[in-house]
Amino acid sequence: MKRKKELFSVRMNAERRIYFFDVKEDKWGKKYLVISESKEFKGEYEHFRIMIFKENIEEFNRTLREAVKFMEE
Repeated sequence: MKRKKELFSVRMNAERRIYFFDVKEDKWGKKYLVISESKEFKGEYEHFRIMIFKENIEEFNRTLREAVKFMEE
């Protein structure tokens, strides 16, 4: 059985939070993006993540750019 495969990974430090952007491939060869956040809270680490599949990445990217543009104005 083929396992999930990590194709790309990059890490971003932001004060008390760490973000990870990982491109993975499932056992059927379908690529997806995992955005993870790890943060320290009261001496413990919390971990959250979202997954965006390849068929939704263009809309996700467009929507993210729209939100960033709003923040910059």
